[in-house]
Amino acid sequence: MEKPKKTRRMSEKKSTALSAYVFISPFFILFAVFGLFPMIFSFYLSFFRWDGLAPMEFTGWRNFQFIFSDPVFYSSIKNTFLIGIMGTAPQIVAALFLAFALNSQLIRFRNTFRTMVFLPYITSIVAVAIIFGVVFNNQPFGFANYFLSLFDISPIRWNAEYWPVKIAIATMVFWRWVGYNTIIFLAGMQSIPKELYEAAKIDGATVFQQIRLITIPMLKPIIMFVVFTATIGSFQLFTEPLIFLGRGLREEGITIVAYLWRDAFIYNSFGTASAAAIVLFFIIITLTAVNLLITNRIGRSKNLG
Repeated sequence: MEKPKKTRRMSEKKSTALSAYVFISPFFILFAVFGLFPMIFSFYLSFFRWDGLAPMEFTGWRNFQFIFSDPVFYSSIKNTFLIGIMGTAPQIVAALFLAFALNSQLIRFRNTFRTMVFLPYITSIVAVAIIFGVVFNNQPFGFANYFLSLFDISPIRWNAEYWPVKIAIATMVFWRWVGYNTIIFLAGMQSIPKELYEAAKIDGATVFQQIRLITIPMLKPIIMFVVFTATIGSFQLFTEPLIFLGRGLREEGITIVAYLWRDAFIYNSFGTASAAAIVLFFIIITLTAVNLLITNRIGRSKNLG
């Protein structure tokens, strides 16, 4: 006896749905194992004292009390904010101008220049940090110190002084990410109608006026996206200070991620490292909420306009 058509359809739908879940299941399994479980375990571990080998010892809020009483932790937060601002703000401005130049008809071999601008992003971050470690060498023969010597400026200890450390790391961040953001802005600019620029040229608008009055207003959502991703990226800064400063991670250049890495893998204090990770998590959540609030307000004002 044949099954009713309705029953056959239901079984076909279930089979199709099951096949779809099977195909997408690897992502969720890997995310659960390598993403969700570590996050939940970090929350759990932040209330315990553990060196990775001995049995866990419940300490309550003591790990949080320890990091909030540690001056180096506050230095890591301050360094993260300062390096993030120094590396991100000039980077976004430079990326805007580079994208505008690469989008114009005046530059020949634009595809070649686009590839060259994007190359730093796909370069190994370890290689970038090593190269900049040579550039910002403390010795007089270091590239930066040699350049400064041409103006009779004494050699600077780039990895030991308060501001030079931040300038060196921020320069690495700028060099590596400016090309990536340039490509993002370039994609956004190519969606802007060319007629707007042609009309502006006819009216006698300069290049800076075109950027200020056409490009930036039309790119507001993309600018907010870039600012958001760059901010999150600056709070995940780790490889650059580690390679540049070494495992010692001097207080002048240590970031939050480097701080929690040092606690976990140098001092074997996984409890305090997890507590620092939780604090970082809430900082990022707060910045995300602020970014969404600003983005929604911009979107509403644009719609009303």
